[in-house]
Amino acid sequence: MNITILPASWTPYLLSVLRFVTGLTLLQHGTGKLLHFPVGVVPPTFALNSWPGYAGVIELICGILLVLGLLTRPAAFLASGMTAVAYFMVHAPQGFYPILNKGELAVVYCFVFLYICAAGPGPWSVDAKMKK
Repeated sequence: MNITILPASWTPYLLSVLRFVTGLTLLQHGTGKLLHFPVGVVPPTFALNSWPGYAGVIELICGILLVLGLLTRPAAFLASGMTAVAYFMVHAPQGFYPILNKGELAVVYCFVFLYICAAGPGPWSVDAKMKK
């Protein structure tokens, strides 16, 4: 029995939506750290010349690129690596299970960005427009 909820023809468009939404959520991490928007995201001990500061730069730049769908594969690869590093440096030392070490978001980001790196930007992107 084959039950289809969404037609397969939607797949490339939903890839574009996935890229856009995850790019926006990554971008807010970068704007929070570097631009102090939204207010309250930055811890009081934040320093630009630190691992969180470097992550903020990557989050800001890759977030913008992913939202636009510009240089999507390299941006997604860099974001995937950055979130893997974040998981292993910040979360994993606090315990094995992501639910307990509060690393679920870093793990999900890592694999979503890795998927986007492999799958590409989808049709609703600057990359797709430039390819035409």
